[in-house]
Amino acid sequence: MKARNGNTYRMALQKTLFKPGINREGTDYSNEGGWFDVNLVRFRKGLPEKFGGWVKNNLNTFLGTCRALHSWVSLGGTKFLGLGTTWKYYIEEGSTFNDITPIRLVTSAGDVTFAKVGNGDATITVADTAHGAVQNDFVTFSGAASLGGNITDVVLNQEYQIATIVNANSYTIEAKDTSGDPVLAAAGDSGNGGGSTVGTYQINVGLDVYVPGTGWGLNGWGEGAFGSVTALSPNNQLRLWTHDNFGENLIINVRGGGIYQWTENNGVGTRAVNMSGISGANLVPTVGLQVITSEIDRHLIVLGADPINDAGSARTGAVDPMLIAFSDQENNLDFEPTITNTAGSLRLSSGSSIIGSVKSRQEVLVWTDTALYSMQFVGPPFTFSVNLINEGSGLVGPKAAVTATSAVYWMGYNNFYAYNGSVQTLPCSVHNYVFSDINLTQSFKVNAFTIADKNEVGWFYCSASSSEVDRYVIYNYAEQTWVYGQLSRTAWLDAGIENYPRAVSSGYLYQQEIGFDNDGQPMTNVFIESSDFDVSDGEQFTFIRRIIPDFKFIQNNNENGSVNIVVKTRNFPGDSLTTNSTSAIQENTQQAYVRGRARQMVLRFESDDDATNNGNLGIGWRLGATRIDIRTDGRR
Repeated sequence: MKARNGNTYRMALQKTLFKPGINREGTDYSNEGGWFDVNLVRFRKGLPEKFGGWVKNNLNTFLGTCRALHSWVSLGGTKFLGLGTTWKYYIEEGSTFNDITPIRLVTSAGDVTFAKVGNGDATITVADTAHGAVQNDFVTFSGAASLGGNITDVVLNQEYQIATIVNANSYTIEAKDTSGDPVLAAAGDSGNGGGSTVGTYQINVGLDVYVPGTGWGLNGWGEGAFGSVTALSPNNQLRLWTHDNFGENLIINVRGGGIYQWTENNGVGTRAVNMSGISGANLVPTVGLQVITSEIDRHLIVLGADPINDAGSARTGAVDPMLIAFSDQENNLDFEPTITNTAGSLRLSSGSSIIGSVKSRQEVLVWTDTALYSMQFVGPPFTFSVNLINEGSGLVGPKAAVTATSAVYWMGYNNFYAYNGSVQTLPCSVHNYVFSDINLTQSFKVNAFTIADKNEVGWFYCSASSSEVDRYVIYNYAEQTWVYGQLSRTAWLDAGIENYPRAVSSGYLYQQEIGFDNDGQPMTNVFIESSDFDVSDGEQFTFIRRIIPDFKFIQNNNENGSVNIVVKTRNFPGDSLTTNSTSAIQENTQQAYVRGRARQMVLRFESDDDATNNGNLGIGWRLGATRIDIRTDGRR
């Protein structure tokens, strides 16, 4: 092994302090003296340490995949958390997920009728002319009478998720009791539910996958006519919600769809309603790509809004992907531009569609697929100025930018960027690793996150072989180090009104960075692995026989934490690594006897996944300066 001055160590006992951060830009041999592979390990003050753990916030679940989180506190001190999923929008208050999904349609009494498919079958055909529903939509029936047998009024009068669409006038549901168990039709179920049934439909659900071929920005810049689109609707694209507060009220938007308001005074038992239908609404956009509030000057901004028609009397109802509309100051319901207010609109020119936006200090940053703009309040008569900051640094997905304490960070199509008055491309030591293994067809699932108390910003993304988020990459902007790993979190919210970050996965809300466990079970596959190292540039074989560990175990609760030290070897860079020995290290371990002989060696430090009885439950660890007994051992 070489010292930093290039001289070769000749002493048998050597201290190993590898360069902080993961470097995958070269080969594992060219990165001698550094770290090469990692999972669920970060760097703090230059030293590797195990990630913090996670635990379910509560045992309640929500429906659909959540890709948006937003928290706020009412004037009365009530904490709220908004969750936008593929199927619904919820507000969590306490430990309860309250469904506030907007309603699309309420039928007249008698418009809906039922018919069984057959005896012993739970499938029920629902007839409703021009229902406008899509598969997986939710509908709540009321006023229905029993079909005469097992399909009672109690069975029918509840919320259902549509199983199949038969045609424009009918669909099927699966009959169930109030606990969700199937109910099979019987011979006596010959009725149609009577003439008083009312169907209440929530807005159409969205997809859980991004579908290339619809929407904007499909081709490279300059390909196709300006403004040309393939039809986009909120239910034929990956369902993404944006949300922000206007005062205590919540404004939510389905990307490519409607804009809704939930009024805090009405309580969590009420649903969000279409803003354009609220009393006093004046030319409120009916569709958009994102909503955001300019907090300092109190304007509601709709990105990708539908324009006002030529007559000036209504909105067109079709998304203009480069149009920004903004309300009058202090009035989120008035979007009609007049000489006496500050409402208005503007259109961006660089790119084909607005992708996303975040707030940053005194400005709102807006990305198109090719450029970054700064939007700043300047007052009447223009209200906002928009300046082109940079071209060629577009946003890879609507959720791929985040504001951190030091700057705004985002993922582009082939680089990471930072903005703090000017755009900088971040030097990235894992660039090729990430961008050669990302599924860009699902780039709209990329979600950026921060862990402020760790000085970290990161991105969850889909690996090349996956259509769902399964990996992360993290940049420590204080220490300028990179790590990556495997973890599925479809949305993340940093600590703020709560003490811990929160994230979602598989229908559950989690508290993150709490303890060191995976929801009460040991975290598995936690490791960090060095690059290859040798003695005398591999001229001679290297022999290792002893390791003196330097570990700090954290929150061990009087238990003995356990970490494995693994020695791997090979003779040439092109050879596969061979595991020579593994030794379990505990806090009181003075030294570990290991064996390895080769031209090149690798050290791997990993949590002992098998030590579940007395080892790694509730245990964190931090690696210091391990010493190894290593020496040359001949040329053969």
